[in-house]
Amino acid sequence: MSTVPPTEDRATTRVPVRRLTVLYDAECSLCTFLRDWLVRQPQLVPLEMVAAGSDEARRRFPGLDHEATLDEITVVGDAGQVYRDAAAWIVTLWALRAHRPLAHRLSTASGARLAKGAVLAAARWRGAQWGGQRARGAYGGQWGGAVYRRADGWAYDPARGWTYGPPACDSGTCATR
Repeated sequence: MSTVPPTEDRATTRVPVRRLTVLYDAECSLCTFLRDWLVRQPQLVPLEMVAAGSDEARRRFPGLDHEATLDEITVVGDAGQVYRDAAAWIVTLWALRAHRPLAHRLSTASGARLAKGAVLAAARWRGAQWGGQRARGAYGGQWGGAVYRRADGWAYDPARGWTYGPPACDSGTCATR
């Protein structure tokens, strides 16, 4: 168990991963189904399951945005590495004996698009299950059904689903084609 908060300035890309903590939404039936599936799989790297936003998650990882961990899958490595969204799914599959080859394929450019699509499909399904309301109980906050926007240009509107609008290039620093 790591109590080291993740930091941006660490050279964690060179640190071996010996244990992963998967933060999952304990109020989501899809998330708990996947948690149960993961713990039954033979693991090359041990996976610990911790409810996102819980007191245990806050104690272990005080530097994380715990509200965000309820909205997107987050996996934390034992040396403070933080994986979100598609990267979190890929590193979780990488930890499983039977799915490591799939994780390597998903880590390629074309595989990453497939992984991103799977994450977006899961988010859409979760949004449909919430019915526009996301009660978070003891963990605080509520998703009120408003549009959820991500920095990478994706947005989720409960009435229309996922849409993509490329980020604006107001600063003039966007790459040209």
